[in-house]
Amino acid sequence: MSTIASTPKPPYYAVIFTSLRTEGDNGYGDMATKMVELAAQQSGFLGIESAREELGITVSYWSDLESIRNWKTNAEHLQAQRLGREQWYASFKVRISKVERDYGF
Repeated sequence: MSTIASTPKPPYYAVIFTSLRTEGDNGYGDMATKMVELAAQQSGFLGIESAREELGITVSYWSDLESIRNWKTNAEHLQAQRLGREQWYASFKVRISKVERDYGF
């Protein structure tokens, strides 16, 4: 996840997941890797970017809101969400945005 996602021409959607972790790994690293691999297999998935220092920020890109809803309710993702609340996150916030414009070099 150390590259900038190659996204299509807008519009598309971004799910911005911001988190503060608890102490220790407790299986987090393995599950995070598994979730990225699983998300990449989902219909409508466009890419992902992630950075972690004290504050973690992961942005996943999706073609439409239905694809985001389907990902949120994926059985394996639901298990990861439950473990996140119970073990891995001191706090988190999810924001869903429509990307109207992007540019870069």
